[in-house]
Amino acid sequence: MGEKRFDGRVAVITGAGRGLGRAYALLLASRGAKIIVNDPGVSMQGEGIDAGPAQAVVDEIHAAGGTALASTASVATPEGGQAIIDAAIGAFGRIDILIHNAGIVRRGALAELSCADFETVIDVHLRGAFHVVRAAFPHMIAANHGRIVLTGSINGLYGNAGVVNYSVAKAGMIGLSNVAAIEGAAHDIKSNIILPGAVTRMAEGLDTSAYPPMDPELVAPAVAWLAHEDCTISGEMLIAMAGRVARAYMMETQGVFRPDWTIEQIAADMDGIRDTDAALLFPPVPDGHLAHLRHSFAMARGA
Repeated sequence: MGEKRFDGRVAVITGAGRGLGRAYALLLASRGAKIIVNDPGVSMQGEGIDAGPAQAVVDEIHAAGGTALASTASVATPEGGQAIIDAAIGAFGRIDILIHNAGIVRRGALAELSCADFETVIDVHLRGAFHVVRAAFPHMIAANHGRIVLTGSINGLYGNAGVVNYSVAKAGMIGLSNVAAIEGAAHDIKSNIILPGAVTRMAEGLDTSAYPPMDPELVAPAVAWLAHEDCTISGEMLIAMAGRVARAYMMETQGVFRPDWTIEQIAADMDGIRDTDAALLFPPVPDGHLAHLRHSFAMARGA
């Protein structure tokens, strides 16, 4: 098996000043990619600004013989997202890879979380993803090539107490990635989600003493593969946690058909409605939406 390299490719990585993003940047740079290291250097709560983390990673890449440029623009605004992509185009003339890793945490119970803390987290994770994808997508279409990796979370799949803002943002990432995968299919643009598990600043305040080794470097190879031109999947989610790499996906039960329903019939048929035997998988690419409709309509027609 030949080494997977990124020579001639340009990668934008948000939140790349520390933790997971730094590991991604160093790995891709070591394989030949030119990197925009984006990180405004904020606290884990999204406060302050510090150009040091992004520049430190750039310096590491330069010391190893690679090519990189620091960006401290914030993904949280449309202007910031555009500036990040413009940095890649201005410095290197192209963008091949977009890895949206930037994130912050503001914890709070659902009954107590402030609207400001909800919106601020959504701004960075979910709206931030849209801001950079929206800015990068026309360039990728024009080049007939692109790889997008968005950062989800098992919290977005299963939820978690005390982080409703984070969970909502990560769940929303699924829709964005799927649309990018569908609309990008004709242009060799692949979009996928990484669900990473690593002990980074985001784990501050949590008891991780019983965790197995969970360094960011255990996640980086999966992200690099999703970012590579040889990546064969799109519209999917990969879990990378503590050395385990797996696929996460959504399925539907076969369901129950009646030409009309009552509340009582819904209650009586709930076991059948929820029966997971012969469950259905509708991959987003090429046409999961239509496949879902076709299956539902076929049941209605008695096919």
